[in-house]
Amino acid sequence: MTASEIRRAFLDFFREKEHKIVPSAPIVNKNDPTLLFTNAGMNQFKDYFLGDKVPDKRRVADTQKCMRVSGKHNDLDDVGRDGTHHTMFEMLGNWSFGDYFKEEAIAWSWELLTERLGIDPDRLYATVFEGAPDEGIPRDDEARKFWERVLPADRILYGNKKDNFWEMGETGPCGPCTEIHVDLRSAAKRKEQPGHQLVNVDGSGVVEIWNNVFIQFNRKADGSLVNLPERHVDTGMGFERLCMVLQGKEATYDTDIFTPIIGEIERLTGKSYGGSYATDAKADMAMRVIADHLRAVAFTIADGQLPGSGGAGYVVRRILRRAVRYAYSFLGQQQPMLHKLMPVLVREMGHAFPELERQQEQIARIIESEERSFLQTLENGLQRFAGLDTQSGTISGEDAFELYDTFGFPIDLTRIMAAERGINVDEEGFNRALQQQKARSRKDAAKEVGDWTVLSDAPSQFIGYDVLSDAGARVTKYRTVKVKDKEQYQLVLDRTPFYGESGGQAGDRGVIRVGEETLRVVDTQKENELTVHVVDKLPADPEADVYSEVAADDRQAISNHHTAAHLLHAALHRVLGEHAVQKGQDVQAGKFRFDFSHFEQPTDEQLQEIERMVNARIRENIPLVERRDVPITEARNSGAMMLFGEKYGDKVRIITFDPDYSSELCGGTHVKRTGELGLFKITSESALAAGVRRIEAVTALRAEQYVSGRLAALEEVRDVLKGASDLSGGVRSLQEENRSLKKELDKLQAEQAGNLKGDLEQSFELVDGVNFLAQKVDLTDAAAIKNLAFQLTGENDNAFVLLASENEGKALLTLAISKGLAGEKFNAGSIVRELAKHIRGGGGGQPFFATAGGKEPGGIPAVLEKARELVG
Repeated sequence: MTASEIRRAFLDFFREKEHKIVPSAPIVNKNDPTLLFTNAGMNQFKDYFLGDKVPDKRRVADTQKCMRVSGKHNDLDDVGRDGTHHTMFEMLGNWSFGDYFKEEAIAWSWELLTERLGIDPDRLYATVFEGAPDEGIPRDDEARKFWERVLPADRILYGNKKDNFWEMGETGPCGPCTEIHVDLRSAAKRKEQPGHQLVNVDGSGVVEIWNNVFIQFNRKADGSLVNLPERHVDTGMGFERLCMVLQGKEATYDTDIFTPIIGEIERLTGKSYGGSYATDAKADMAMRVIADHLRAVAFTIADGQLPGSGGAGYVVRRILRRAVRYAYSFLGQQQPMLHKLMPVLVREMGHAFPELERQQEQIARIIESEERSFLQTLENGLQRFAGLDTQSGTISGEDAFELYDTFGFPIDLTRIMAAERGINVDEEGFNRALQQQKARSRKDAAKEVGDWTVLSDAPSQFIGYDVLSDAGARVTKYRTVKVKDKEQYQLVLDRTPFYGESGGQAGDRGVIRVGEETLRVVDTQKENELTVHVVDKLPADPEADVYSEVAADDRQAISNHHTAAHLLHAALHRVLGEHAVQKGQDVQAGKFRFDFSHFEQPTDEQLQEIERMVNARIRENIPLVERRDVPITEARNSGAMMLFGEKYGDKVRIITFDPDYSSELCGGTHVKRTGELGLFKITSESALAAGVRRIEAVTALRAEQYVSGRLAALEEVRDVLKGASDLSGGVRSLQEENRSLKKELDKLQAEQAGNLKGDLEQSFELVDGVNFLAQKVDLTDAAAIKNLAFQLTGENDNAFVLLASENEGKALLTLAISKGLAGEKFNAGSIVRELAKHIRGGGGGQPFFATAGGKEPGGIPAVLEKARELVG
């Protein structure tokens, strides 16, 4: 069976078992503060397990895009080293929310694997939970009883808490599980050693393929377990491993999920894939890493997460750069290559995940841009490597960590390059520095989440589309959260007008009165389906009646900007083209930003047309047409804008401002008529990534303030120009005068340097066979000093020239070494870093030329003296 046929067979089987087949949730987790990425199939159903939301169907099945690259579930460092680890993978799952339990789950697992998919029953093993007496959890004899209907006793094994008790995290739903393992070894190997001895032994040939979790407990923050109101089934089967089993392969990378990608890597690089899983088979490992990482990066970008410098974006960038490093180091690829693999990825997976096909060109451009940027960083890293102080025969742990942290060099790349020069790497020191960084990161991200104190199981209802205040609500739960040693207090109400941050829209602020006590709401957040009010204190009597009131001015400003985002989106389609779709937004009271796909900078004329079009719609005072609880199929057929990377339920909300202009699926707040916006003004337009642009804008009062500020600035310019009627001409005249003066100053500096050169020529002295010169010069132009240093080393053999200068309270060191001398005995980059300590600064460069800056010019005499010691 092909991978596509296997995926379809799984979904068809559970459709026959009366399961609703639901689409994969986005791989980027947007409304769960505890997760950057969806790392298990159950993530999108978390609210059902917690009881915060009631499912419309009790049985569902799906294939979920998952990523495991951080936190408890982190497989990144193992990817490529063996045949089964991945960053992005598919998780096949069937789910029961308070419906069937152990008996049906086990029976259907057996039926699917053995009867429908044809796996040899004699190769299958099952594990069940051995119990945890210390927590009062009994042995799972119930699951064992159901397995005994189809498996002999010696193939049903008891497992410990690590293997057979599944937990979502430190807190939350959990329960015992039964795992299914398959023995992939040859008949001869199976005769030599029974499979039950190899269950849960890595690399043994007995592989886990399916985990059936029986969720019946909730783990509280204090570690205790309480029973959930209902019992659930949560199963997960690794699609890649299942394909490996059914296609008779020893590794997932040998299945038709990956072989087309690896084949294209072979074609592009001219290298052959041998399929070796030996740790020294670097080229083979590199191809596996690239094939895996390409999928992870492409799917996250398709779901709206661009590579970036923080959060989920940093993880995506790290994965992409890891793939580039392997291509560079072990496949000889010094030019961008990964983006060229997009066509084969789309061909193989686009039918199951259409978001790849529709965004293929943009994903490829973003990947290529990141590749080019990082390859330049790699080149800079190589220069830094060449400048390291290795006189001791060892690269220090600190330097190795700098190469890793700043330039992205993995330790194995540093090790290989060091070996080529016959030197070692202090890997213990590197590991210490790495662990110190991780400890700092953990401390920065430390967050202690207390248990909810539950007063009622009433669901949380949002009424803020219709009202901004409400009386008679009740607190249903509250808790304390400690973030970086500061306490934060959170409340949930059974009914609230406060909008929780989601969809790029900021959360509301305002006040909540509980009885006679007033609490200030400093933020409102969405945690899955809960609206969580962040307040300045907990109420003394949480069971008293609640009055809540949203800050009306803030809500109006936010609604203005969210409405403007819709009008802007529609204008972008008309002016730039229908490809200009939203890639992200941040809607605040003070301003909003809107990210969109477009491959070139819009012209000034296009931006003016976009702004004019939005303002025309504002003047038309178009009324809002809002439709709630629209079936998703009807919404699709209506032509309303839907965005990839967003999770839509069975019922959606459609926001329309003139059906011929703007109609989008949206859960945010908006004005009743466009005229409330008053004025729309673009404040900036910039590039965010390859193929992604960003517009920042303001409306209403904020737009008036922006325009007033710009006019005031123009008046200041007019005053400077003494009331000139032609402002632009006056500014151009000043610029020309400034350029002319700068040229004159440069000329004087060059003449001064020329005059100085003769004096410096007389100051050379022979020190240990080196023509040595170290002197402070009265020059301030760095370019003139550099030119002077190169002239002095070019006209004198074996020259060591250090020129120090002072400008505006700062010191500058310029070191040039004759190329015949550099690299053998002296390295300018290493020396200048040592000298910079005396001026409280830093620097670097190449072996023959380097510079440094510092904030202590008083240390220049010590620099000159130290330089002489280093040479002598």
